[in-house]
Amino acid sequence: MNALGRRLLAEFIGTAVLLATVVGSGIMGVALSRGNDGIALLANAGATAGALYVLIVLFGPISGAHFNPVVTMAMRLRGELDTRTALAYVAVQVIAAVVGVAIAHAMFGQALLQTGTHARTGAALWLSEGIATFGLLLTILLGARHRPGALPALVAAWIFAAYWFTASTSFANPAVTFARAWTQSFSGIRLIDVPAFACAQVIGAIVALLAASALIKRDD
Repeated sequence: MNALGRRLLAEFIGTAVLLATVVGSGIMGVALSRGNDGIALLANAGATAGALYVLIVLFGPISGAHFNPVVTMAMRLRGELDTRTALAYVAVQVIAAVVGVAIAHAMFGQALLQTGTHARTGAALWLSEGIATFGLLLTILLGARHRPGALPALVAAWIFAAYWFTASTSFANPAVTFARAWTQSFSGIRLIDVPAFACAQVIGAIVALLAASALIKRDD
């Protein structure tokens, strides 16, 4: 397998496992929490953060461990990827995310793909997604410069925290958002709500790029 093939395989496996974790832990959290949404969210956040740490450590040296189209977009804008590679990353991330949802459903004996019914819309949630994505990208960009060895823990910690302090529970990823439109579980979202979430995420990522650029220049 050539270098690009290895990178795409890493992105596929990492993104699929991430979504299997997000959806699967949501299903398990609800099943065991006896109707306590706080406990279900804690389980969901903890499992997601733990998986992210492992996946970034394992796949970061191979593909950069993006697992997220806005991260790939940011790296393309920074000149760290060419257009062909960036587009391939995004395509793989979206496909793998849906596969991960199907895997989670299969593990719990559910229909592989389900049309999402969880309404997530409104200015508060869109702002939450912008802030969650801004923080994620800023963590990645500044962490990679100042504390590269700590980056897996930094990203995992940000996502765990953002699950709790944002009203949207921090999707912060267009591929994740689209894939979660295919589950009716605790983690789901209606397909009609996906475009606004994705727009907010892209805006948050662009603002993070501008902020990181300004901060890094001041450090030079």
